Amino acid sequence: MIRARFRRTRRAGAVTLASALTLTALAACGTSSSGDDGDNGSGNAKADPAAPLDPKTKVSITIDCMPPAAKAAELRQWNEDVKEFNEKYPNVRIEGRSTPGQCLEPPRFTAMLKAKSQPDVFYTYFTDLPQVLDNDGAQDITAYVNDRTVPLLKDIDPDVLGSLKQDGKLYGLPTSNYRMGLLINRKLFKEAGLDPDAPPKTWDEVRSAAKKIAGLGGGVAGFGEYSAANTGGWHFTAQMYSLGGDVVDASGKKAAFNDETGKQVAENLHAMRWDDDSMGKTQLLKWGDLQKQIATDKLGMFLAAPDDVTYMVQQLGAEYENFGMGPIPGGENTLAGGNNYMIKQGISPDKVKAAVAWLNFKFTTVGKGHYDWKRSKADGLPVGLPQPNLWLNGSKTKDDAARKEFATMPVENFKAFTDNPVPGKAEPPKAQEIYKVLDNVMSGILTNKDADIDKLLSTAESQVNKVLAP
Repeated sequence: MIRARFRRTRRAGAVTLASALTLTALAACGTSSSGDDGDNGSGNAKADPAAPLDPKTKVSITIDCMPPAAKAAELRQWNEDVKEFNEKYPNVRIEGRSTPGQCLEPPRFTAMLKAKSQPDVFYTYFTDLPQVLDNDGAQDITAYVNDRTVPLLKDIDPDVLGSLKQDGKLYGLPTSNYRMGLLINRKLFKEAGLDPDAPPKTWDEVRSAAKKIAGLGGGVAGFGEYSAANTGGWHFTAQMYSLGGDVVDASGKKAAFNDETGKQVAENLHAMRWDDDSMGKTQLLKWGDLQKQIATDKLGMFLAAPDDVTYMVQQLGAEYENFGMGPIPGGENTLAGGNNYMIKQGISPDKVKAAVAWLNFKFTTVGKGHYDWKRSKADGLPVGLPQPNLWLNGSKTKDDAARKEFATMPVENFKAFTDNPVPGKAEPPKAQEIYKVLDNVMSGILTNKDADIDKLLSTAESQVNKVLAP
C-alpha cells in the first residue's frame, strides 16, 4: 500500500514524500545508439503483435519512476540495464523519467490519467487497474505477451498476473509483489521465552504471545495495529482475509464484514487492547509508527510485508538479524498486492513491443535486472528477503538459490514464512475509500474501552455500501 519504491497501494506516500520533494527531478535520460527519437517507431505497424521486437526497429519509449539521484545504487543499476538492453536492441531509446510526485501521490496519478499525460510505460499498483481502465489509460497487451516475448511467462504466479487482467485481457507486467505475514522482533521473543523460529500461527497464539511480550514491561507492546490514515482499514481487511472472511461480497457491490468473522476480528483486538493490555496505550497509529516501535525493541509483532524490514534497516538503523516472519495467523488467505507497469493506450505497435521487451528484461527475467542478486549484493542493496518473488516452478528454485547464495541477511529468519505459503487475496474494489471507513472501526475498538462493536460494524457497513453504490 505504498509507492516510494516499497510497494502497494498509495498508503504512505507522505512518509517518503517529504524527502522525495527535496530532490530535483531528473531530466529525461536514456541510453541509445540511435540519434533519432523515433516517436512512432520505424517498424511495420501491421506486423504480428505476437512476434518479438525486431532488433533493427528504431523507436523511443518514455518510462516513469526511474530511480532518483538520491538512490545512487538503484539509478546506477537502471543505467547499466539500459546499456545491456541496448546491446540487443541498439535502436531502442529508453527515456527514463524520475517523477516522484506521480509515483508518490494519488491525486497526481489520477490527474495524469485524466489528462492522458502518462508516459508510454507508466508505473501503477495492482489496485490501480479499474481507474486506469475507466480513463482509457492502458493498452490491452494480451496479443503482445507470450512465451516468445516473455519466456518465463508460465513461471509467473498466475495470481500476480490475474491482478493485471480484466475480462481475460492483460494490461500490464508485474515488477514486484507481496503477501502479508506476521513480522516479529526476535530479541523480544527470546526475552519472553518464545521461539522466534516458530511465530504464532493462530490468533489465539498471537494473543497468548502478546501477553508474554507485554509482560516484559518497560513500555513494550506485544502486538501492534494501525487505526489511522486508511491503514487501519487495510489491516482490518487483512485480518478478515486471514480467517476466511471478506470485506466486499462477490458482486463487489455490498459490504461483507458485518458478520461473525468481522465480530471475531473486532472482539479479539478489543480484548487484546483492554483486557490484556498487550497492545500499548498509544493508538491512532499509521504506517511508519509500528515500524519505529519494533525497530527500537518496543513492539513484539505486527502484520507486515517482508520489505518493511528493508525500510527499518535502511531508514531506521535497525539490524536484519533482529527480525523474522511467519505466515499470517489464521492462514486462510492473506492480503496480496504489488506493483507493475502498464503501457499507454494508443501508442504504436513498435512502442508496445519495445516496452514489453524492456519490462521483460528488467523485471521478469531470473538473474537479470531486478533479479540480479549478485549485483545487488555488490552494490550494497538488500538480498535475501522472500519477496518480491513472482516465480513458480524451476524459476523459483533458481531465484531462491541465488537469493540464498548472495544474501546480505539471515534468510533462515523467514523460513516459517516461506515454508508455509498462504493463498493471496487481492484488495477490495475502491480499497482506499473502504479503508477510510474501516479506520473508524479500528480506532473505535482501540481507543474506547466501552466501544459498541455491533454499532461500529453496522455503521461502517452502511457507509461502505454507499461507497460501492453505482
